[in-house]
Amino acid sequence: MPRDIIVLECTEARAEGKQPSRYVTTRNKKSLRTPSRLEKTKFNPHLRRRTLHRELR
Repeated sequence: MPRDIIVLECTEARAEGKQPSRYVTTRNKKSLRTPSRLEKTKFNPHLRRRTLHRELR
């Protein structure tokens, strides 16, 4: 399959001492636009705001 299942984790929650939120999504393996780790802005319910989420490896 050309798609990978990845996990996105909040980058700001651990710095504030709260629980990080995680999202499960997919990414295209063959895409030249995202050669490194994927980053998206998602909602963190523990912080009650939108934060940067980065791909875990």
